[in-house]
Amino acid sequence: MKFFNLLKKELAELLNIQTIISLVVTMGLLMFMGSFMTDTIEEAVKQEYSVTLCDRDKTDFTADMIEKLRGYGAKVNEVTDNSEDYAELLENAGKENLVIIPEGFSEAVEKGETPELISIARMKSASMMSNVSNTNSGAETLISRCISDVFAADASLTAEDVERINSPVNVVSHTVVSDKSAEVSADMVMSKIMMQNMLLPIIVFVLIMMTSQGLMSGISNEKIDKTLETLLSAPVSRTAILGSKMLAAALVAMLNAVCFMFGFSAMMSGATKEATADISNTLAAEIMPVDTALEQLGLTLGMGDYILVGIQLFLTIMICLCLSLILGSLINDAKQAQTMIMPLMFGAMIPYMVSMLADINALPIAARIFVYAIPFTHTFSAIPNLMFGNNTIFYIGLIYQAIVFAVCMFMALRLFKSDKILTASLNFGQKSKYKKASKGEE
Repeated sequence: MKFFNLLKKELAELLNIQTIISLVVTMGLLMFMGSFMTDTIEEAVKQEYSVTLCDRDKTDFTADMIEKLRGYGAKVNEVTDNSEDYAELLENAGKENLVIIPEGFSEAVEKGETPELISIARMKSASMMSNVSNTNSGAETLISRCISDVFAADASLTAEDVERINSPVNVVSHTVVSDKSAEVSADMVMSKIMMQNMLLPIIVFVLIMMTSQGLMSGISNEKIDKTLETLLSAPVSRTAILGSKMLAAALVAMLNAVCFMFGFSAMMSGATKEATADISNTLAAEIMPVDTALEQLGLTLGMGDYILVGIQLFLTIMICLCLSLILGSLINDAKQAQTMIMPLMFGAMIPYMVSMLADINALPIAARIFVYAIPFTHTFSAIPNLMFGNNTIFYIGLIYQAIVFAVCMFMALRLFKSDKILTASLNFGQKSKYKKASKGEE
């Protein structure tokens, strides 16, 4: 009964109104971002293709070429302006992109020379989405196609001949994973896997940061406010006190995990909705759909695999809680709180960055040992290891995490059952206030 009262007290402290509001606002922002990105990408992808042209050559050839552009399905907006100031030209046209057909364009084509085309685009920012609507590259491709048709006609080539020249080979892609293969391109498989697996590393990183900060702040505040000393003197076992604190922190961490997973899923679903549709349309022409290919290559996870990943995630949270409790007991004032979280931050950031940018199993042996020595790494690499059949590495990582958790839990219990929980400090060579006070009494 006392344990549940302690658990209720710890949950009330960790799961307060500020925390709930923060979670709700965060989920709302992530879902809003996903909706915003869906609308933006959909508008950019599904808008009617249009190109703005300034024909300065004014010949029958360029007029016919513009009509061919319309025949290819492009909406052509023609402007007339001879200004050489391209910024002023875009301003007068009221457009962000413009293609200029200069004088002498038709003459160069008739002579068999390579004609010049001027492409102007306004760049407003470095944002990827701000430049999605740049249609100049498409216009250049269509114009090049028109010129190719002219050259092909002069050489008495048919449309089939031109198609064979542009696509001289038909590439049939095969992807091999271990001893399995599927008739699908590796790029398509990688795109699908990346969209599926990019969520877990983000969730793990956020969980480690929030869990460590929450418990560390709680322990340090209780120690600074002297409430921890009162709690430890109460007729309750210290094991029950430690267990209630860790269980409450774990429950709040799992709640954060669910909320962030839901929010990130909504955001990534919105961000990749159109991209996924494009990939699906592309794969319609493939020999094998990508989902079928993933199953054939053995790159899908079953319920048992996800349970193992969940166990590893739980061990990561518990290791983080034990380390946070130990580090939090070393804090004597609020200024040290930000400093003490740095080891956990770097311990999470290193495997997070490495797992996002490289294959940990392909690193040099020294770098691999260093990265895998960080217990959080095994959770970041859990899904790739299970997908690609690195079961031995996964189970070794699971056992290693269990051992690290046992050691950290033992140290936390030893610390909590002794008076060092009240006197421990990190003063970098300076005597603690407790030791100074004891010496003064002597």
